[in-house]
Amino acid sequence: MENLISLVNKLQRACTALGDHGEESALPTLWDSLPAIAVVGGQSSGKSSVLESVVGKDFLPRGSGIVTRRPLVLQLHRTDEGREYAEFLHLPRKPFTDFALVRKEIADETDRETGRSKQISPVPIHLSIYSPNVVNLTLIDLPGLTKVAVEGQPDSIVQDIENMVRSFIEKPNCIILAISPANQDLATSDAIKISREVDPKGERTFGVLTKIDLMDKGTDAVDILEGKSYRLQYPWIGVVNRSQADINKNVDMIAARRREREYFSTTPEYKHLAHRMGSEHLAKMLSKHLESVIKSRIPSLQSLISKTIHELETELSRLGKPVAADAGGKLYMIMEICRIFEQNFKEHLDGVRSGGNKVYSVFDNQLPVALKRLQFDRQLSMENVRKLITEADGYQPHLIAPEQGYRRLIESSLVSIRGPAEAAVDAVHSILKDLVHKAVNETSELKQYPTLRVEVGNAAYESLERMREESKKATLKLVDMECSYLTVDFFRKLPQDVEKGGNPTHSIFDRYNDSYLRRIGSTVLSYVNMVCATLRNSIPKSIVYCQVREAKRSLLDHFFAELGAKEVKQLSSLLDEDPAVMERRLSLAKRLELYRSAQAEIDSVAWSK
Repeated sequence: MENLISLVNKLQRACTALGDHGEESALPTLWDSLPAIAVVGGQSSGKSSVLESVVGKDFLPRGSGIVTRRPLVLQLHRTDEGREYAEFLHLPRKPFTDFALVRKEIADETDRETGRSKQISPVPIHLSIYSPNVVNLTLIDLPGLTKVAVEGQPDSIVQDIENMVRSFIEKPNCIILAISPANQDLATSDAIKISREVDPKGERTFGVLTKIDLMDKGTDAVDILEGKSYRLQYPWIGVVNRSQADINKNVDMIAARRREREYFSTTPEYKHLAHRMGSEHLAKMLSKHLESVIKSRIPSLQSLISKTIHELETELSRLGKPVAADAGGKLYMIMEICRIFEQNFKEHLDGVRSGGNKVYSVFDNQLPVALKRLQFDRQLSMENVRKLITEADGYQPHLIAPEQGYRRLIESSLVSIRGPAEAAVDAVHSILKDLVHKAVNETSELKQYPTLRVEVGNAAYESLERMREESKKATLKLVDMECSYLTVDFFRKLPQDVEKGGNPTHSIFDRYNDSYLRRIGSTVLSYVNMVCATLRNSIPKSIVYCQVREAKRSLLDHFFAELGAKEVKQLSSLLDEDPAVMERRLSLAKRLELYRSAQAEIDSVAWSK
């Protein structure tokens, strides 16, 4: 069972090394889940003397006012060898055999954290004591509760200490060791008062009565020790500490324990309780209770640790991998992130993600509607046909068919298709830009590096702009091609104006009558509609080929070419991760290491039992 306390000791030290000491944190905390014994008492309640009696050494700072200004996690390790020494977590591998130096280091380390302003701090000091004269036990010595601030302390110190003590003892895994002096009314005990607030049924509170030997003559503490005055679930324990005179004379702790045993065994009022009185019994009872509590908490600890490991791994995965140190690693990292972005973009176009269907909507709705709005029949009105035919003839009217007039009418109609064609190119360009924006936002790896995110987005937009220009050129060429060469077969299939002999059916002077001009307009409109139908099918093909296909194939090709020529410093600037994210990833990684280690340690102890 000693392994259980050693396990918790090890986990507590690891927690403190990571800055996890139970205070409010955005990170999961293991400290709050570990069973611990917190020593609570008012100033001058004999709290320090009780701890020294349990350890058997003088090692705690003494003086007036608030001496304990940081929590002291005191871990006792029973050893088989005769050597006694102490070690601090903040001074690893530096054993202290002189316990007067231990006292000095506690005071010095307190000042390092709080300064000499007599302020308090929740950051604990970890002290391990190795001795054959102790039991395996962990105690947390908290600052003594006080009612007034002394000189040099803020007025809030009274409430600050109470808040700190409460933050420890209100946790359900905390066992409360409430120290109360017997020579004061129990109703005014600071320790009992605050313990009752957080543990009203006394289910996890141990009462310790000090200074029994200093009570007024004719009075005793039997009613308290027997649980009649104030009942707790566990029996009260009385202790007799060394007097100030004994401390001044450096009375040996072993001799003090012997005198304590003699006091309870020889005092008539307490003789019947002697078997469960004294600091030695207190230490053994607390050690045994702590072991049983730890054993009962192992299943819940295992469950908590497994759940937290999963949460930490998920969070680390969301934050992404840390930045590589070498140029090759940085380049590979950037390329991988860009490939993820490109894949997200392609999935939008291919229908895996939403948005790609908007491109088809341009071809199926926007372009046909725009072509219909051209209203070629208005362009080929009688007045317009007459005007263009007459202008095309010049000073000499046409003889058989107004070929130049036909061409001008057709060209003037077809050239208006350039507008819808350009609009279709721009509409697809706008959709592709929107899909790039979505893909950038959906690529979580890009959120990790703001500069790379901007650069990738800009590079993609620049590529789309180049593709738009190429697409516009190609698409408008399709329209220009139709204007530059007319389909002869269309006109050959039309009814002819000449008889078999080839003579005109009308005289040269009838060529400009309304019927004739209306027929020309009708013929041109039929031809323009035919070309329009052709372009309605070929314009989408051109746009897809020049924009959509190219965007899927080579969206970041120019960016990759420039990337290969960049120096390490330039690559590093692209991977300028937010320092807060870097710090959080490091904290999470360390915490994950702690939890995995804790899981292995707890599992090994659980299996061995």
